[in-house]
Amino acid sequence: MLAQLPPALQKLQLPLRLRLWDGHEFSFGPTPSVTIVVKDPALVAEFTHPSLDLLGSAFVEGRLELEGSITEVIRVCDELSQALVEEEDTAPSRIHHDKATDAASISYHYDLSNDFYQLWLDRDMAYSCGYFETGEESLDEAQQAKFRLLCRKLRLKPGEYLLDVGCGWGGLARFAAREFGVKVFGITLSKEQLKLARERVNAEGLQDKVDLQLLDYRDLPQDGRFDKIVSVGMFEHVGHANLREYCEILSNAVREGGLVMNHGITAKHTDGRPVGRGAGDFIERYVFPNGELPHLSMMTAEISEAGLEVVDVESLRLHYARTLGHWSQRLEDNLDVAAKMVPEQILRIWRLYLAGCAYAFAHGWINIDQILATKPHADGTLELPPTRADIYS
Repeated sequence: MLAQLPPALQKLQLPLRLRLWDGHEFSFGPTPSVTIVVKDPALVAEFTHPSLDLLGSAFVEGRLELEGSITEVIRVCDELSQALVEEEDTAPSRIHHDKATDAASISYHYDLSNDFYQLWLDRDMAYSCGYFETGEESLDEAQQAKFRLLCRKLRLKPGEYLLDVGCGWGGLARFAAREFGVKVFGITLSKEQLKLARERVNAEGLQDKVDLQLLDYRDLPQDGRFDKIVSVGMFEHVGHANLREYCEILSNAVREGGLVMNHGITAKHTDGRPVGRGAGDFIERYVFPNGELPHLSMMTAEISEAGLEVVDVESLRLHYARTLGHWSQRLEDNLDVAAKMVPEQILRIWRLYLAGCAYAFAHGWINIDQILATKPHADGTLELPPTRADIYS
């Protein structure tokens, strides 16, 4: 059995067992916590360069099976990849983004199944980083705390007009209208999201305060009609080449003195190149087609060039690691139910994606930042208090 393995594999010491298609096994350590079951003989030769993209793709395609908790699978497979694969240091390619491309990408990801998302998200279906003020919060509590934090950072007041770019299933829009008394105009490119979001608006009797539409951000009104703007988990789909236009559109949509909050995932490297020895390639292929992550410095530069002034930045990286851990565990606890909602290959993708992203955020491969900006008045004055104390009081 040992002779069948590439020499580089034979020297490893890992809590990993390899089981071949013929039943032969080899353990890389005394107490394996994960077993890779190789079903395709051709895969053994590829194990000389076991990138996370290779391992993930082989699992999705059924060329191998993975035994062990999904969290442990991710950890051990990363150790395997670290031992044999070098991190690539190549500049990222730039993706062309137009309305049709973006609409198709959004539909691929978000129009999967509302029931599937509902299985592992919180009750408001907030598909973004929660906020764990003590670390002991449930997922529902953390998402409500995130909504509250966003609204307080935006200093929302009754009667103000809030634009929610990428409103998802409408949880934040409803929260802002209900708890802070604002009117909300929300947009999404997902028909499935919009349908359920509108149903929930109607169920809460918020039709007079919340208006949700299927609309591309490039078609937003440019007359400064909004007092405040919030964009959560959306700019990852914009693309590096379109960041300037995206920021200019938000700047033109908000009034002077208004505030713009951009909450989204950012890259580790300043040029936006992915990390994780192929993890980014896996996500681009199977999860977020055409997604691109800018670095925080790139995003703040584009915001500034668009005429907005950055006034506050906060990283929530470890909050997202915890959020994704909740999502992953909730999915793992409901695999039998999930298997009836989505095809097997899709379920395999999402098991790896959620657990893998929890690991990636915990280990600093990617970050997530809340960037608060304002559109100053012509004389340079701002409509902000002198400190952050009001956010947390």
